[in-house]
Amino acid sequence: MWCSSGMSSLVSRLSRVGAARILASSSGFSGMMHSQTSCENITRSTSFLEKKLDKSQHEGICQKSENAKTAHNYKIGKNVSMKDKINFLLKTLSDLKDSKEAVYGALDAWVAWEHNFPIASLKRVLITLEKEQQWHKVIQVIKWMLSKGQGNTMGTYCQLIRALDMDHRAEEAHTFWSKKIGTDLHSVPWQLCNQMLSIYYRNNMLESLIKLFKGLEAFDRKPPEKSIVQKVADAYEVLGKFEEKERVLQKYNDLFTGAEKGDPKKSRKFPSKRKSGRRKDALGCGANAEGNQ
Repeated sequence: MWCSSGMSSLVSRLSRVGAARILASSSGFSGMMHSQTSCENITRSTSFLEKKLDKSQHEGICQKSENAKTAHNYKIGKNVSMKDKINFLLKTLSDLKDSKEAVYGALDAWVAWEHNFPIASLKRVLITLEKEQQWHKVIQVIKWMLSKGQGNTMGTYCQLIRALDMDHRAEEAHTFWSKKIGTDLHSVPWQLCNQMLSIYYRNNMLESLIKLFKGLEAFDRKPPEKSIVQKVADAYEVLGKFEEKERVLQKYNDLFTGAEKGDPKKSRKFPSKRKSGRRKDALGCGANAEGNQ
């Protein structure tokens, strides 16, 4: 505003000075010519200054408009609820093709809204994708998270192994297991181990099944279910290793006969809901295991 007032005052003063000079030199033909030239010069100068003033005012208005627009956009992004952000991401992912570049680009743009990595929100997105059986998208989202150094927990690994299995990518599940999980078998939850043994069993990867089970035995880890022992015994039988089959069945015979011994109440097939819930949390595996991490 100060700049605009100053420019207007300057134009007015120059106009008055030019007019005075014209009156002083208006005698004779040369005076008339001189006055005409002076008028033209003054008119040009005045027009130039007026254009400069208009341009300055226009730039100021544009800058204010741009600042207001930026502040408005920031306010909108800041005030969007987490639920709306999650729904927006789910809608975006659903509309995309199964392209790594497209999915990664959408996730990069979405996470740019946040000051901190939104791991809890992404876990809710994964739960929804699992319910919709969009296994390929589940794999892409988890791999993107891992590429950002986020979600490196057994719960995330469990989700990825399960999604790879459901997406019929057993070899890729085996590769991931070997690189990220299988090197530290003494602390891997049995639920996740059983899941991998089942993948090997269904896909006729029997050598890998036996290798994994022997690795668990090396840490003196006893299988919690007879179904695990049965898978191993079947694998030994198919491979023609009958002595190993008998050894395993004999070693873990109590799993097959345990229901006939001791207190029947302690041998119930299904534990109480409360106990089951604690066990699942302790394993750290399942769709909701990392919601608060």
